[in-house]
Amino acid sequence: MAPLYPEKCRRPLHLWPFDGWEIPEGKSVIAEVYPALWMRRFPRNGRDPDEQAAYAAAAWLQRADLNGSLESYFNPPLTPDEREVAKIEGWILGVV
Repeated sequence: MAPLYPEKCRRPLHLWPFDGWEIPEGKSVIAEVYPALWMRRFPRNGRDPDEQAAYAAAAWLQRADLNGSLESYFNPPLTPDEREVAKIEGWILGVV
């Protein structure tokens, strides 16, 4: 897989949380998610496990965006020590 170079993308990218916890307007976000958090919340409707994982992640993100809670997931209530660790190791979107 080729390395990711955000500066070469047509639309500005925000590598969450490395570029900051708050997402600037007009940027697309790259974030790590763990679909197992949400897979059982949505009916499978004939999807295989990989399809269900992708569907669940997209459906959860859409739901959180529409109900206004997505912003709080991008800025979870972490201690200062946890934020320092996350600057290096990252964080999983949806884990609070």
